[in-house]
Amino acid sequence: MSRLRRLRAALSLLLLLVLSAYLLAAHSLNAAPRSMAAQATGGAKHSGSAAATPSDIVAEQKIVLHRNAGSGSPVLVSLGIPFPPGALTDPNLVRILDGKGNEVAAAAKVTLRWHFKDGSIRAVRVQFRAPLASDKETYYFAIGKPRQEEIAGWPYDTGLVDGEQGLRVPMALGTLTPEWLTASLIAGPQTPASPNEAYAKYVARQFQWAQKLPVDDPTAWLFDRPSTLFKAYIRTGRFDYLQAADTSYRFYMKYIKRDGLPMGPSCGGGWTLGGKPCDAKYVYIEPIVLALALTGNDTTHDTDTVNKMVTLWANGGWSGEPGPYTHASEYFTERLVGLGLLATVSAYELSGNPHELAMIKQRVGWLYDHQRDNPDHLGNDGSWRNSWQLHENDSYNAATDVRGASPWMTENIIDALWHAWLVTGDKRIPEMITGFGRYLEKYGWIDRKLMKGSHDWRNPCSGPDGLIAWYWSSSQASSEVLSHIEDSDGWYSDAHNVELGLPVAAAYYFETDPVQIAALKRRLEALTSSYNVDCAERSDTARRFNWNNRGSGVVQWMIHQPAGSGAAALASHPVGQ
Repeated sequence: MSRLRRLRAALSLLLLLVLSAYLLAAHSLNAAPRSMAAQATGGAKHSGSAAATPSDIVAEQKIVLHRNAGSGSPVLVSLGIPFPPGALTDPNLVRILDGKGNEVAAAAKVTLRWHFKDGSIRAVRVQFRAPLASDKETYYFAIGKPRQEEIAGWPYDTGLVDGEQGLRVPMALGTLTPEWLTASLIAGPQTPASPNEAYAKYVARQFQWAQKLPVDDPTAWLFDRPSTLFKAYIRTGRFDYLQAADTSYRFYMKYIKRDGLPMGPSCGGGWTLGGKPCDAKYVYIEPIVLALALTGNDTTHDTDTVNKMVTLWANGGWSGEPGPYTHASEYFTERLVGLGLLATVSAYELSGNPHELAMIKQRVGWLYDHQRDNPDHLGNDGSWRNSWQLHENDSYNAATDVRGASPWMTENIIDALWHAWLVTGDKRIPEMITGFGRYLEKYGWIDRKLMKGSHDWRNPCSGPDGLIAWYWSSSQASSEVLSHIEDSDGWYSDAHNVELGLPVAAAYYFETDPVQIAALKRRLEALTSSYNVDCAERSDTARRFNWNNRGSGVVQWMIHQPAGSGAAALASHPVGQ
């Protein structure tokens, strides 16, 4: 028992230090932090007493209950708690403690598993009754000893009350610490936002105008608003972020079409707000994973609905069935391809279905072949080169077309590839990410010498040293041709600089060439100017909050990893394909 007590007392430190060392040394993310695994399994062997001790109170395992809606007491609490691989194998080893360390009668149910890692528990839903005499009350969760105070759980929607837009919402939401949330890897590796972090301040300033639920503008949901808010919560633990994420998620899922076949003209699984059920780019599965893990909400989705959503992506909806890029005259947008891959990865995270894993590998293969062997026979420049005319839904003319790629839309591909790598360890993915990183550095950014007179396309908030990427970049076209496109379509495209930090940082994480590493490091340092809060104030399009931030949080983790550490980890600890 003495060893177990020492492990419990050291959990706060080991949770951060051991997991950080694990991530740095073995970025395959395929092993469990031994301290947490030992604590969880050790409790099953040494279960002599479940009485609370001071060491059961662990700062990183604090739960703060917040009054979310309604009134009255007690409140039925349902809360999601995520865990990193190997940390928990038995839900009976999760206890809820009050602020003094006394065990509270509770129930725990497994909601997600690390089926693509070691089969351990990825998230549980805990339920208990809380007085909630004030707007906030503190509890803790503990792992390692069996629950002694057991109650029967209840359907998640029991106890919900009326909220805005006809939604049913929980009376209380529980926030966890950013230290625990980021270490859980529920959104992949992340770091807690530091008090003076420029990016966190940028997000907070944007949230001042993005917090209001957009109900009349379907495009405000492009690039997945609920996931963006859940990820902001993960890095900060802020209740207002979680509250906005929960409401947005409920509103989003309210408009998912539950009936009909997942193909035109019915498009079951599509998003119906604004009459867009067959527009697959509005179909997001990642927020289902995050909501399930962070709130325990399992009532807004079911297996049939998720299957329809991922099948609608497989059928393509209005955009046609996806497949390999085989002709220079083929319609292609980086956004559609990236979001489709990400939705497929998220579906597999939920289900562990081998068919969905095969779909991931197929989509990765399409991207690998497109980048490496483009059918336009102009070579591999690192981009997923395609037609400017078809990209913009114009008529195709080979004689006047501009072969190239959208830097900021390609961020959607990089984000999806990153999540696919976390799940599959596919060895082709680092090669693709570094290839695009080199392309972006060579062809993606506009030379300051071109930005003069009436051709300084930057927003004034970027300042005189601000960067801007081409709205349409190309290794084939002249700067005159690209400038013409920038004049017509690309003014203020530096609004996308924040998310462009992801392809740069991801390339830095996998890159091994010293010259390329130095260039990427300089670019990352220059991109910090993008976190200017004056630019964050711009709310001319509501979806900017989503496109800037859905995948950008991980940049703050990547920039603190040794350059090339992803490639080194893959070589030493391959996950396999």
